[in-house]
Amino acid sequence: MNRSGRICSIFLMTLAVCVLFSGCNRKKAESLVVYSPMSLEFIAPIEEMFEKATGIDLEVIALGTGEALKRIESEKNNPLADVLWSGAVTSVKPKMELFENYRAANEQYTDPRYQNVEGPLTRFDATGSIMIANTKLLGGKTFTGYADLLKPEYKGKIAMADPAASSSAFEHLETMLFAMGGGDTPAGWDYVTKFAAQLDGKLLDSSSKVYKGVADGEYTVGLTFEEGGVTSIKSGAPVQLVYMVEGVTYRGDGIEIIKGCKNLENAKKFLDFCTSREVQSFINEAGRRTVRTDLPPSTTLKPVAEMKILDVDEDFAASKKQEWIGKFKEIFANSK
Repeated sequence: MNRSGRICSIFLMTLAVCVLFSGCNRKKAESLVVYSPMSLEFIAPIEEMFEKATGIDLEVIALGTGEALKRIESEKNNPLADVLWSGAVTSVKPKMELFENYRAANEQYTDPRYQNVEGPLTRFDATGSIMIANTKLLGGKTFTGYADLLKPEYKGKIAMADPAASSSAFEHLETMLFAMGGGDTPAGWDYVTKFAAQLDGKLLDSSSKVYKGVADGEYTVGLTFEEGGVTSIKSGAPVQLVYMVEGVTYRGDGIEIIKGCKNLENAKKFLDFCTSREVQSFINEAGRRTVRTDLPPSTTLKPVAEMKILDVDEDFAASKKQEWIGKFKEIFANSK
């Protein structure tokens, strides 16, 4: 080997040793993988706050609650995510065995109605099942709630997600049963049957498509949740929030650590952060309501005292979830 060849060889060997040495000593970046059905517009500021406060890289994968639960179950022997961030507790409760027991550091400040008494179910916020309506398409008509959905002019113009895929859609199914029939009764299911016919064969696969469809003028009204409606209003869309005169349900949305996750300590930090006063103050003005007792009510949302609130037992609704979804699917299929 000539002199230039030896120099080249030495250089390559030195480079390889340096790369190997730096790779062995470089600290792996802190990370956290989260499945979430929430809007990216809502998530982004919290993501930025968390990364800045902790140095942990947060990766959020957008999934509906139903799809996320299916994925978590299929991945239970090798979890690919660490946290399920926000999904109605009634949807998550039947699958509690998929999540770690953890009591967040801020639980002492949580309203007793939303405290984690189960072990895995930390409440992140309280959100109501409401509707939104496109004011341009309404054309000056008054729209007040579930009864109006049965009017002929709204057939095919109602945005509703699949209750099997969307926790907010399941909460609307639950709410309409109690608002229009007093619960799991023939009267409640009679309303659901009439409502399903009004969908005209259209059922969306995610909650975000509901409020986006109304905002874009594809649908006149949509069955959604407060933050989805607020997001649309902030974007400049011609929509209004509708708190059903027949009744509204309020539930805690959860934040849970996936059992056997790869970043357990980071997941705990995330739950502590999301229930902190800083984050809860932010969400209180961003379309979701705080679960903390040491913060004032939201100034951007309608006061709960001005609504008709339906008192539906959370455990009962959770125990009936699969039965009600199956019945709805059958009714919807026969309505086409």
